[in-house]
Amino acid sequence: MSKRWLIITIAIFTALTVLSYSLLLNPTFQEKLGWHLMQWTGRVRVLLNPPQEVAFSSDQISSEGTLIIPSPQIASMTPEPTRPLQTATPTATLAPIPLAYTIDIDTYFSQHNRWNYCGPANLAMVLSYWGWEGTHDDVAQGVRTYNKDKNIMPYELQDYSEEEAGLEMLIRVGGDLETLKHIIAAGFPVIVEKGPTFRDINYNITWMGHYQVLNGYNDAEGYFIAQDSYIEPDYIQPYDTLLSEWRSFNYLYMVVYPSNKKNDVLNLLGSNRDINQNYQNALNKAQEEIYQTDGVDQFFAMFNYGTNLVQLRDYSGAAQAYDQAFAMYDALPNDSTIPYRILWYETGPFLAYYYTGRYSDVIEKATKNSIEMVRDDEPALEESYYWRGMAEIAMGRKDDGIDDLYTCLEYHQDFQPCLDALHSLGIYP
Repeated sequence: MSKRWLIITIAIFTALTVLSYSLLLNPTFQEKLGWHLMQWTGRVRVLLNPPQEVAFSSDQISSEGTLIIPSPQIASMTPEPTRPLQTATPTATLAPIPLAYTIDIDTYFSQHNRWNYCGPANLAMVLSYWGWEGTHDDVAQGVRTYNKDKNIMPYELQDYSEEEAGLEMLIRVGGDLETLKHIIAAGFPVIVEKGPTFRDINYNITWMGHYQVLNGYNDAEGYFIAQDSYIEPDYIQPYDTLLSEWRSFNYLYMVVYPSNKKNDVLNLLGSNRDINQNYQNALNKAQEEIYQTDGVDQFFAMFNYGTNLVQLRDYSGAAQAYDQAFAMYDALPNDSTIPYRILWYETGPFLAYYYTGRYSDVIEKATKNSIEMVRDDEPALEESYYWRGMAEIAMGRKDDGIDDLYTCLEYHQDFQPCLDALHSLGIYP
């Protein structure tokens, strides 16, 4: 090779190297490249190791025998800190509402081409309705402490609303269609958490958690109007479909409002304005649905029963309910639509098993049915690491527990439960 061609070759190689590094250091390019790389690697891993084939039951759980619903008992364990109860002067009856009503929401945010953005996108739409000036990226910077965070909890959205946007948020469970319609007719958009079956980034039809803004309804046609960050703005959400998908998250709903409208919101809730009564009402609803449903719906009903018992501090009864729910899960047909990701979104079983001394079950569920379910080598599930770490420490495996607490902090910097746990061990990271 002549000296001239050698110089040209080196120049081309140098230019390509500089261009490659420039692209790789560009956040937008990284996001898009990473998205497509994860799609392909995820498909291969799911094909080789289907996550839905992993069972939930442990040695303590049997799928045989008669269905037993635990009688609620208030546990004697020290409860976790809770927010102050929200109460208001009762309203005897709610005013009649129109057969159809729509709240105009001018700002729509899509979650596409971003990692796990339905929480930030939906919250940003509702905050914008109340005059907040920002985007879904602003919300994401506050609630997604890691780029590939697998789930944004309702309390994280609540914290952002109150601490960053200056607006209050009410969270309730056990909702129904009439409650949603009354809230909307009073001028408050509602965010619901539900479990639809969507085509995921690996192009598999699968169950997953999803937030959705409801800003209108039409009784004559039987639908809500939704600003769905995954599908489209002004999406027609049929009542019956919402109910089916909403059950998987205990019929949870969230309302954002200025502080001067607090009583207006609470007076729309009837007995559900009191948080403890709300969980009792939701418990009763779940109990009824256990006997009214079968298959995956019965699994969700029993799971909800356990979740409401956790909130009422009956950890023993909750553990029994979760045992039966997981046995129901293992009896479901094995396909990609079963809710194998449920412990990414709902952590009630960790509390129930931990506070009843079943530490091995906490470790098993956090490992096998949560962390190891991830197929992109980024198990950004701080709650799973926290509870596994706490269980390991309780079993005398202090070093393993500390490692998990530090991993928790890698995925969620300043996650207060992890910091508190480390501080109790005399460690101040």
